[in-house]
Amino acid sequence: MKKAANFFSGEEKEQIVQAIKAAEVETSGEIRLHIEEKTEIPALERAIEIFRFLEMDKTAARNGVLIYLSIENKSFAIFGDAGINDKVPTDFWDITKEIMVGQFSQKAYLQGLLDGINSIGVQLKTHFPFDENTDKNELPDDISFG
Repeated sequence: MKKAANFFSGEEKEQIVQAIKAAEVETSGEIRLHIEEKTEIPALERAIEIFRFLEMDKTAARNGVLIYLSIENKSFAIFGDAGINDKVPTDFWDITKEIMVGQFSQKAYLQGLLDGINSIGVQLKTHFPFDENTDKNELPDDISFG
């Protein structure tokens, strides 16, 4: 099994970071990706722990979104903060997960992430448009690893 940091090639990691930057261009929202080997607890519970550890719950508009991947468990979760959860349609996270699962089931992990990031970015732009006078990139766009 590949180590978390080596699950994607350098070029693939750069594509993911660029997708995050592109998704955040027209929004105050923040997207992060965290990858780790395995988790002993359900993926969503672990995503919430990581979300707090990365201080994603400290954004001004509470509009951070974490995509969490556990390689060995073959599981993932998407966790959005209160600000975004209050605005997106109730089935948005499930629809986004299904988009990603469709790609993941074909072992197209990079494409699944890119599609998920894009989908999240569209919702963030809709509900949290960028304001050049007040918005700044509050969180790093890089991938974190556990």
